[in-house]
Amino acid sequence: MIAGLRAIMLIIVLLLSISFLVSVFYIVNKEKRETIIRESDTTLNTISDSIVSDIERYKEMSRIVMTDEGFVKYLKASPKALTDGFIFSTRKSIMRVLNPTTMVDSVFGFRDDGQFVSSSRDQYYFDFDKIKNDDWKQPIIDQKGGAVILVNADGAIVRKKGRPLVTIARLVYDVNTQKCIGMMFMNISSAYIDTMSDKNMVVMGTDGTYLSGDISIAEYLKGIEISETIVHKEIKEGTKSVILSAKKISDMPIVIACAIPIDNSFEMYRTTYVIFILSLIFMLAIVIAGTYITKNITNPVSGLTHAMQKNKEKGVLEKIDIDIPQNEIGVLKESYNGMVERVNDLFAKLLDNEQVIRRAEMRVLHEQIKPHFLYNSIETIGSMAMDAGANDVYSALETLGSFYRNFLSKGDREIPLAREISIVQDYLRLQKLRYGDIIEDEYDIAEDTEDYIIPKLILQPLVENSIYHGIRLTGERGLISIKSRLIDDVLHIYVRDTGVGMSEEQIEKLLSAHDDEKPGSEPEPSESFGLWGTIERIRYFCGTNDVVKIRSTVGEFTEIEFIIPKRGQIDER
Repeated sequence: MIAGLRAIMLIIVLLLSISFLVSVFYIVNKEKRETIIRESDTTLNTISDSIVSDIERYKEMSRIVMTDEGFVKYLKASPKALTDGFIFSTRKSIMRVLNPTTMVDSVFGFRDDGQFVSSSRDQYYFDFDKIKNDDWKQPIIDQKGGAVILVNADGAIVRKKGRPLVTIARLVYDVNTQKCIGMMFMNISSAYIDTMSDKNMVVMGTDGTYLSGDISIAEYLKGIEISETIVHKEIKEGTKSVILSAKKISDMPIVIACAIPIDNSFEMYRTTYVIFILSLIFMLAIVIAGTYITKNITNPVSGLTHAMQKNKEKGVLEKIDIDIPQNEIGVLKESYNGMVERVNDLFAKLLDNEQVIRRAEMRVLHEQIKPHFLYNSIETIGSMAMDAGANDVYSALETLGSFYRNFLSKGDREIPLAREISIVQDYLRLQKLRYGDIIEDEYDIAEDTEDYIIPKLILQPLVENSIYHGIRLTGERGLISIKSRLIDDVLHIYVRDTGVGMSEEQIEKLLSAHDDEKPGSEPEPSESFGLWGTIERIRYFCGTNDVVKIRSTVGEFTEIEFIIPKRGQIDER
């Protein structure tokens, strides 16, 4: 009986031991595979993101090339104009854009008549039938000027010697007529991928073209359906096994894959020993961990939460002053106190900035219509009454009345661009009464910008500045031009005059005045207060400092560009 019981117990222990060891073996091997899969996922996603990021950068460069003035002129030029000198000039213009990078192998621009220009001296095979084929071009046409990624231009343009290329293809459109004037192909050397891949990886085209990495891994990919979701497959080669992981990069004909060997060695007793030891110290670890967590985490977090709740109940932002261990919880307390101090500083700065904006706005409004301008306008109108008769007086008074009606704008602080242009036009008509034909003005206002909302009276100060500090100082006739465009749903307004211009120092001083001034201070009138105040108002309106660009050449011109995001439209009733 006892012997039988001992045998049964021995069998049970043996079965439990075998079950334990088999479970350990299974868990360890499963963990090995899951670890390899996780590492593969991380590696493939990282490399995929890097390739996508680099391609996006090259896409932006291709967009710059396709809008390059010399490149566009070549595509639009008549066949007779395509002289050797003209083609050389086009290549030079393209190379100026490509100078910052070393990985762009070549750029090709194909005209509608089949002629092309190249920035490369390498030799290429061209499949002109494919380039002219509508079915082949359809994916590029569908993008309507957007970029299409190909490998070796999908066989249309292949370098005779050297590594395969990643091609960015675009249709090129005439900016004015929106008519397609040709195609552009930018070829990027696949060598830029080398720094991303290692010995266990390969990067290929979906057509099987080798790009980078270990080419032997390409054999594993045969017969495997690859998508944009990572695919994992265990492949055995004799006694060795590898886990193959592969994915296609989104919107690109590029596949990345890695093959990581599985280490099948297993130290049975060492693993078992470690697990038994871990089991023995598990309870002790729980006690130690519980004590540590209570002292260093639970109690400090509770105290921190209680202090924050008191601040919430009091409705104030005050620093927390409680004793907390100098660990991560202590860092959290210091971070909270730093945030409270920062928020309070931001509140104070916001109030100071609001006061500066209000004062700047009031000063700008006062600066718009200076007494001497009103007196000079009335004096001019009186002279016209004596010299030209009542019709001229009526016209002048109508203009002055229109100017003030738009100026007041029913008390609105924000108005459509069209009304702001009317204010400027009335203002310039009145100024022409005084200065005669020394002032010319022209307008190029895009129709889709007329209803965009902008701060009131931001253009009149610029026009006044152009007259008094630009054109009048030259002693010659001058031109003031105003243009507006909508670019990526952002309004761009340009005011240009042919006055005395500004130096780089003057521009830098004007644009950096906001950063140099302390809260609550403002520049003196001699420092172009009207223009400074207008810039400050637009910065406040847009919530950013990057709203103005100034371009000028001393003795030739000054152009000021305002960049204003869309705020919507208002009811004109």
